[in-house]
Amino acid sequence: MKLINTIGIGAMMFAAVACSTNPITGRRSLQLANDAEIASMAAQEYQKTITQSKIISGTTQAKSVANVGTRIKNAAYNYYKTLGREGDLTNYQWEFKLIDNKQINAWCMPGGKVAVYTGIMPVTQNDTGLAVVMGHEVSHALAGHGNERISQAMVAQLGGAVIGSQVSGGQWGAIFEQVYPIGAQVGLMAYGRKQELEADQMGLYLMGMAGYDPRQAIPFWQRMESASAGAQRPPEFLSTHPGPENRQAALNSYMDKALTYYRAAGGK
Repeated sequence: MKLINTIGIGAMMFAAVACSTNPITGRRSLQLANDAEIASMAAQEYQKTITQSKIISGTTQAKSVANVGTRIKNAAYNYYKTLGREGDLTNYQWEFKLIDNKQINAWCMPGGKVAVYTGIMPVTQNDTGLAVVMGHEVSHALAGHGNERISQAMVAQLGGAVIGSQVSGGQWGAIFEQVYPIGAQVGLMAYGRKQELEADQMGLYLMGMAGYDPRQAIPFWQRMESASAGAQRPPEFLSTHPGPENRQAALNSYMDKALTYYRAAGGK
């Protein structure tokens, strides 16, 4: 019994040390994995996807993806810098690509590897709508949601071995591949509802910081719901997301703060 108690106390102490606090939302999450390793593996998978896909470059849409992404990542960096936490972004090597694919989808891998599919561009309508999408997806990466999901899988599969840091390279690679499917499905992680709502909140703030009107987030999500109306299943981008009423209520609850950031960036 004493041994069990000791292990339990050790596990709780380890979990407390491994908890990470989101500097934008204040949410705490368990993040046991090494961010540099995650970013490295994500970059490899991203490169595979880019190699196997048709990348659109030089068009108005492609330039919008690059410009909006750059403004959002700069806004994030500036915010983290005001907190003295710019070191959190050391492992981020940002890329913003537009992929010729009819799916209504976009994603951001750990380390800042972003893909936007042409299928979602008609729904975004303009740069502000695109900022909703990219702010949300970038937020998944900045919040460490990949690390969180990997950590949950590590604890579930390996238990005490995680506490003793006895995770082998093979085990680590298998867990990464489980959480981030290889090939065409890369980036399509099934995030939990808490993570999706946090990405909504954080993305709303980031788009405001970047000078995009956060009030346009609600019309965008309404267009997304309309785009999936009548379909057998929703687009991948919506498949694990909160229901429209819950999402709209949550966005409204964050709006005043988001507008404060937007006005500080010169918006009205």
